[in-house]
Amino acid sequence: MGKLTHFDSRGNAVMVDVTDKEVTERVAVAAGRIAVNEEVYAAIKDGTAKKGDVLGTARIAGIMAAKKTSDLIPMCHPLMLTKVTIDFAYEDGKRQIKCICTAKLSGKTGVEMEALTGVSVALLTIYDMCKALDRSMRILDIHLVEKTGGKSGHFIAEPSS
Repeated sequence: MGKLTHFDSRGNAVMVDVTDKEVTERVAVAAGRIAVNEEVYAAIKDGTAKKGDVLGTARIAGIMAAKKTSDLIPMCHPLMLTKVTIDFAYEDGKRQIKCICTAKLSGKTGVEMEALTGVSVALLTIYDMCKALDRSMRILDIHLVEKTGGKSGHFIAEPSS
């Protein structure tokens, strides 16, 4: 891995200079989960939540957040994303909803932070829309699943236990 790139020789935080980097197609996939009680799980799955379409709203929020990542994370470059998707999967046995965000562009810097931000905000939106029914919801296991492109190449996360 080497040295941290967001600090100069004096320890000051800096934005990494990507001027001389090669433009490549870059894709990042991040995932996370939210664990909810039975009432929330059923309301989301059946589409009966009082605030409306929970996953539809969370999808839009996650996409918007990915697009605004550089406004939230100080050293992130503003990126011209070419694709962001937010997908959900029900995990019935655990009463969890898995969120997967894929971010893509052709550029000089990666999109890992955008994918991670998309997942985080999508899951936070689920929490916000359902907190009246379950304040004990837990957001779990937000992580980078895979990334391609750039000098560091292809990364695939080790399966979690």
